[in-house]
Amino acid sequence: MGNKSKKIRSKWSRMSWNDKLFLLMVYAVIIAIVFICVYPVYFTIIASVSDPFDVYMGKVNLWPSGFTLESYGLVFQNESIWRGYANSVYYTVVGTLFNMTLTIPCAYALSKKKMYGRNFLMTVFLITMYFSGGLIPTYMLYRQMDLINTRGILILNGAVSVYNVIVTRTYFQNNISVTLFEAARIDGASEFGIFFKLVLPLSAPIIAVIALYYAVGHWSSYFPAMVYTSDNDIQPLQIVLRRILILNESAYEDALSSGDATLIQNAVKQSYLAASMKYALVFIASAPMLIIYPFVQKHFVKGVMVGAVKG
Repeated sequence: MGNKSKKIRSKWSRMSWNDKLFLLMVYAVIIAIVFICVYPVYFTIIASVSDPFDVYMGKVNLWPSGFTLESYGLVFQNESIWRGYANSVYYTVVGTLFNMTLTIPCAYALSKKKMYGRNFLMTVFLITMYFSGGLIPTYMLYRQMDLINTRGILILNGAVSVYNVIVTRTYFQNNISVTLFEAARIDGASEFGIFFKLVLPLSAPIIAVIALYYAVGHWSSYFPAMVYTSDNDIQPLQIVLRRILILNESAYEDALSSGDATLIQNAVKQSYLAASMKYALVFIASAPMLIIYPFVQKHFVKGVMVGAVKG
């Protein structure tokens, strides 16, 4: 460690003032970017464990104020949150598996330059990236298919991302040599054998990236559930959190309009708790993705770079 620090000091002393100034500016920009990215998560955590009144009055900035877990206690006592959590886990796991089952084989097939109609299919896919049927026609189509207010609608809706298909196809084209396919065919491997025994093992980075994209999309999605579902038993966590926050705000407004002092006092206390609960709910909803990301970070960075679109 001592030798390393000596080398750093020696290298620093040999640098010109312009190089030193540039390096300091680079470090300052990096620190600022890290702070901008980390502080919202940090503030969410400290606000969720601070005194609700201090949070409501904006007194929490850098450190927790009046440590309490009351907001988490209220959140975990709500059965609808647990139900929404289970639904979100189900939609994320099943939906991601379904997305990957469609995306990876599709991208592999489109990566074959000798595939008949390949350019036409890619043109059709690209058109869907810029044009859609619209919300009302889509809703009418799903209603005719009896998918409204079912779990299937939240899995089938947006089953394939054209962008993910393009990125995965580019990975297959640029990072798996054609000679490997030829060698496998000489050894008697079928097309399915090549795909499962050769392509998939060599595609761990891009599979990790695409799976993370789909998983985050399913976990954070709320608009399709808000439009296509009304049954509380099948709605994901994001809709449950939205409903809780709206109910707290409406209860406060109703109490103020009633003019009852007791109701107003209780409503004010509830509004304080709602301010703290909001951050607890945000942290609870974000925790799974924050936990998963470090485990796929290595593959994520590599997959993004090698799977980048090169024209």
